[in-house]
Amino acid sequence: MTTTQAKTQQNDSIRLDKWLWACRFYKTRALAKSMIEGGKVHYNDQRCKASRQVEIGATIKLAQGSDEKTVVVVGLSERRLAAPLAQALYQETEASAEQRQVRAELRKTNSLFAPHPDTKPDKKMRRQLLLLKSKQ
Repeated sequence: MTTTQAKTQQNDSIRLDKWLWACRFYKTRALAKSMIEGGKVHYNDQRCKASRQVEIGATIKLAQGSDEKTVVVVGLSERRLAAPLAQALYQETEASAEQRQVRAELRKTNSLFAPHPDTKPDKKMRRQLLLLKSKQ
């Protein structure tokens, strides 16, 4: 048994910002703390503080970039682990995974309808665009 496992078995809880950092949701503890204080993280469907004690079986809803995830706490760790080990500390709900997939598809289709040109428009093209926009 490692010292980390011994610590978590004795406490059976850990700070929320530390757990989010250890599970690799956020790159630093300071970033995790700011996300919690900004209301981007909910513990059992309630806003909370960074010092909130995380317990096994709790539901955490968090924003990560443009995605929102809902995860259930399966394990605790005070240390930042390798990615495969960190992913074993939580389990994403099926509804959350489906929503993320739907949002990813919407982002892909939206980019198809608003393509970016390969080059910047030159002076003549800019004038044509301004003329076109003024007529509408």
